Amino acid sequence: MSQAQGNYVKPRLLAVVLTLCGVGLSLQGWTLAFLGGSPYYLGAGLLLIAVALLLFRGKPEGAKLYGAFLGVTYLWALFEVGLDPWQLMPRVGLFTVLGLWFLLPRVRRGLLQREPDALLQLPATRPVAAALAILVVALFATNGRYEAKVPTAAGTGQVFDDTGQWRHYGASQRGTRFAPTAQINTTNVGQLEPAWTSRTGVPGEFKGTPIQIDDGLYLCTGRNVILALDPDSGEERWRYNPEIQSARIGFWDTCRGVTYYASPPEQADSNCPERIITATTDARLIAVSKETGETCSDFGDEGEVNLLTGMGEIKPGYYFVTSPPTVANDTLVLGGWVLDNQETGEPSGVVRGFDPVTGALKWAWDMGREDRIGLPAEGETYTRGTPNVWSLTSTDEELGLVYVPTGNATPDYFGGHRSEAMEKYASSVVALDTETGRVRWHFQTTHHDIWDYDVPSQPTLADIPINGALRKVVIVPTKRAQIFVLDRETGEPVTEVAELPTPQTDIPEEFTAPTQPFSVGMPRFDHERLREADMWGITPFDHASCRIQFKRMRYEGPLTPPTTGYGSLYYPGVGGGMNWGSVAVDEVNHLMVVNSLHNPSVVRLIPRAETEAGYNYGIGGAQAGTPYAVYSFFF
Repeated sequence: MSQAQGNYVKPRLLAVVLTLCGVGLSLQGWTLAFLGGSPYYLGAGLLLIAVALLLFRGKPEGAKLYGAFLGVTYLWALFEVGLDPWQLMPRVGLFTVLGLWFLLPRVRRGLLQREPDALLQLPATRPVAAALAILVVALFATNGRYEAKVPTAAGTGQVFDDTGQWRHYGASQRGTRFAPTAQINTTNVGQLEPAWTSRTGVPGEFKGTPIQIDDGLYLCTGRNVILALDPDSGEERWRYNPEIQSARIGFWDTCRGVTYYASPPEQADSNCPERIITATTDARLIAVSKETGETCSDFGDEGEVNLLTGMGEIKPGYYFVTSPPTVANDTLVLGGWVLDNQETGEPSGVVRGFDPVTGALKWAWDMGREDRIGLPAEGETYTRGTPNVWSLTSTDEELGLVYVPTGNATPDYFGGHRSEAMEKYASSVVALDTETGRVRWHFQTTHHDIWDYDVPSQPTLADIPINGALRKVVIVPTKRAQIFVLDRETGEPVTEVAELPTPQTDIPEEFTAPTQPFSVGMPRFDHERLREADMWGITPFDHASCRIQFKRMRYEGPLTPPTTGYGSLYYPGVGGGMNWGSVAVDEVNHLMVVNSLHNPSVVRLIPRAETEAGYNYGIGGAQAGTPYAVYSFFF
């Protein structure tokens, strides 16, 4: 007997691993193929089982077959996704690692039944080496990167806020999110280092954007604690704690920012000539002194206005404010956040304008009672269930307009019950007169919205060159990743908008609009249509599972309506597209910077007979008052 014959052990452990992989992939592959998906997984599973059987018998043909399998897998993967390493990994990563197992000396001896003279003698060596080479190339290849030339010299535009300060949440009342400063540029941005750190001492999330007024920074933390900081050192100058009433707030304890207002000298309280204003998650409007942080006694009731006045019954957590109000021609304009998907009769989405000195209500825009300017009469309330305005507004004080991005009528994913008032202004940008609160114009970005496609971003005002002349526009980013560019005086589209057919509902109690507006005159910031090949995972198994889920759901491209069963996939999802971040506009060089999300969502309608309670708040909800509860999640 030769030296090795008794020591050459068949690679049974590798065979067991490949058997398990093969059985799992075969089962998933059968399901996917039955659903009309890629046949690769079924074929791959059967091939792995065949390789395993050969390895159990100690046949070197098993290595040859695995090499062929690896080659086919790479060809299939490259055909589907090219050299994108992020997409290649779930398709080939595990199988490449298993291929390395074939190169171990113990496995090589077991298959060759002798001592191999060289590594290249094993049939699997070359395919594995080629696979590794492809992965290395993919890792260093350029993927998803686009170079664009931008002007380096001064442009021809106009700077509308050259104070060098950040006086509003979006830099200016126009919401441009651009600082026209020259100290930081492409040559030194890489040298920036932290100058200081300030600890707020408030637990939880911090989502506030500071504003700079003169030599101070002003911001709010969770629970609406207002801080004044020294911008050079970060030292705290004062803080104001409104002592949020926890019983009245909901799941979200967030403050996005504060607002600055300088009172006319003849009107100002002696302790509040300049004030910092915040709207709270327990529905109060509060003004404090910019210098001391003490409440402004001339504002409302000792510095506070109750935002629940006229709202009727408000269940805990059903109405709160996270966005700072906008000062528009000496009017504080704000909306409020209404809890999603709970019931049909949720609090009103009324938008209100207040006097920034006294806190008195100047006007209210109630979509269900547009004839009423002030408070509802005794025994009445603002119209319930109307679209709310939870994001930020912008203003053009010369035109006397404030631009309001609206959400949806409640609940989000069923609209068979909605009135004309609920439909008219939903998912729109609305231009309101700053003095009266009456509508000058509105533009709807989604008709009969049953996807939670609120307009989430602060509208951005800019003057852009069109046909050789500067045009005053309002830029409206949306969750749909569509950006609409409108004349800000009339609301007419400046870039082309087309009404295109979209998929129709299969829910008997529901209806869908036959067409939806698409901003075809602007670049698109989403994929035109998701494919099975766009699904992702970490391993082939969760990758196959994701593809199976995709094939089971209803998906017919953008604006696929919600449905029952496995639900519908819609993309962009509930988070966008665009969201809070809006866009940034360099008004000098006429550049727009866009940050777009790429998260699809799944929405599943649950017939009322199957669930009376619905689901706790996540993105789903009971949708009481409709025939369906809803469950939704990011996919």
